[in-house]
Amino acid sequence: MATSSRRNVLKTIAGSAAALTSVPSLAQRMEANEQAMGPALKGRINHSVCRWCYDKIPLEELCKSAKAMGIQSIELTGPDDWPVLKKHGLTSAMPWGAGKGIVDGFNDPKLHDELIASYEAIFPKLAAAGLNQVICFSGNRKGLDDEQGLKNCAQGLKRLMKSAEKHKVTMVMELLNSKVDHKDYQCDHTAWGAELCKAVGSENFKLLYDIYHMQIMEGDVIRNIRDHYKYISHFHTGGVPGRNEIDETQELNYPAIMKAIADLGYKGFVAQEFIPKREDKLASLRQGVHICDV
Repeated sequence: MATSSRRNVLKTIAGSAAALTSVPSLAQRMEANEQAMGPALKGRINHSVCRWCYDKIPLEELCKSAKAMGIQSIELTGPDDWPVLKKHGLTSAMPWGAGKGIVDGFNDPKLHDELIASYEAIFPKLAAAGLNQVICFSGNRKGLDDEQGLKNCAQGLKRLMKSAEKHKVTMVMELLNSKVDHKDYQCDHTAWGAELCKAVGSENFKLLYDIYHMQIMEGDVIRNIRDHYKYISHFHTGGVPGRNEIDETQELNYPAIMKAIADLGYKGFVAQEFIPKREDKLASLRQGVHICDV
């Protein structure tokens, strides 16, 4: 081989070696990813996020960001959204797509036929999408006392339980505050919701315990969760007051609440449902996930 050719070959080999040494190792890449996303999650809490709090972020973008944070679900989403979630390996832990909203619910017998038809239509779609829960609401009191409202809700919900059981779907009624955000809403105390679960008498009817709402209505969050845990199948977060970030700016101790939930053996989802005040909304979401990661 000519000397000049040898020099060229050696230069090529040396350049290749330098290039190889500049390629980050797998460990270095994993460390860089961890620094970007924060420490790995512990896995005791299954994380979800409510779509409406980030509705200005395109769903595809939110899916990618949520997945990178360790979030497994984007919820309060309907049938048109579920294929997008599936594409990104996500689920919808608490879908919607039936009912008439928060104000008009199962406490009004005049609405029962319409509500039942609506839920019976969504059950097969949920089952086909591999989803096993759907949200529902009591409705506003509109002059009803709590005893009659409970009887009315139970009457309507019982008519749906056979179909819900067939499709392996659980109807989940959300506990909301009637003091600040949802004036006159009937299912506004955990004990009332638990009595409704007893009256319906099916494992396919449970409660969505919204920590933000129940702190406003009754406080004593950890004890109420422990006392009524058998009737709860889902949780939402939110900072009190204001429903903003769940950090040191508000009054709830979310790590303690999450530890109590995890210690009960809860295997469902906890969804971040706060409204970010910061400009970087996804940074607030990431912080919320890590606060709840116990």
